[in-house]
Amino acid sequence: MGLILLAGCKGDPAPATTATASEAPVEAASEDAGTPTDDASTVPAGGARSEKDENDLYEFTYSYPDAVGAIPGLKAALDKQLEAQRAELIASAREDRAEARKDGFPYHAHSYGEDWKVVTSLPGWLSISSEFYTFSGGAHGMSGSDTLLWDRHAETARAPVDLFTSKAALTKALQGPFCDALDKERARRRGAPVVRGDDEMFSDCIDPLDQVVILGSSNGQTFDRIGVRVPPYNAGPYAEGSYEITLGVTGAVMAALKPQYRTSFSLGK
Repeated sequence: MGLILLAGCKGDPAPATTATASEAPVEAASEDAGTPTDDASTVPAGGARSEKDENDLYEFTYSYPDAVGAIPGLKAALDKQLEAQRAELIASAREDRAEARKDGFPYHAHSYGEDWKVVTSLPGWLSISSEFYTFSGGAHGMSGSDTLLWDRHAETARAPVDLFTSKAALTKALQGPFCDALDKERARRRGAPVVRGDDEMFSDCIDPLDQVVILGSSNGQTFDRIGVRVPPYNAGPYAEGSYEITLGVTGAVMAALKPQYRTSFSLGK
């Protein structure tokens, strides 16, 4: 999904402050829930942020760490996404509740939660990733991930793929080792080898660039590893859950980089 926060809202998918929707009688909550309290919209001046609204209509949680809150531009971007996600959740929940009442069905509160964490902090970059969960009344909710980079020199957010000459070039560099590592993990979970091209569902490999690509570091100075997070259903049935494959930066990956970013990378060990 990379850099969803700058493109729009996710849908169907030591805290500084915590805001909880005010408790009210059930009847009042069923009519008025969905309007965040004044406290819920208060944005701390800096540092970490943790939000929580919970009522009969919806449950919303969103958090990011101190390292994010310390960067004004990055903090502003995530604060904007937070409010957009909350507004989308409330609108969807109200619509679903109205439909449930009209049809005489029980309403199940919608939910959305997202937690951002630091992947690595380098002299020129901050790499962060999130895990989110969304539920809109179906058989089960859905989970997923997001990521972004903060370019400290340019003071702007970038998607990891922005550092490469093209998505196709990065796919070519990652595809072989990614597919091998994915099949090894799928075989471990399934208790049987994965045969690509077999008639079995979820036997073929997938494009790593259609997943969430995260840049990481083992040395604190350069990016030397790449994580690929695969959500449920993309590489296997829902019961298998998500996959996370970590690959070392190779010569092929280095060759796929835009020249201006090559000094920010090194070969993985």
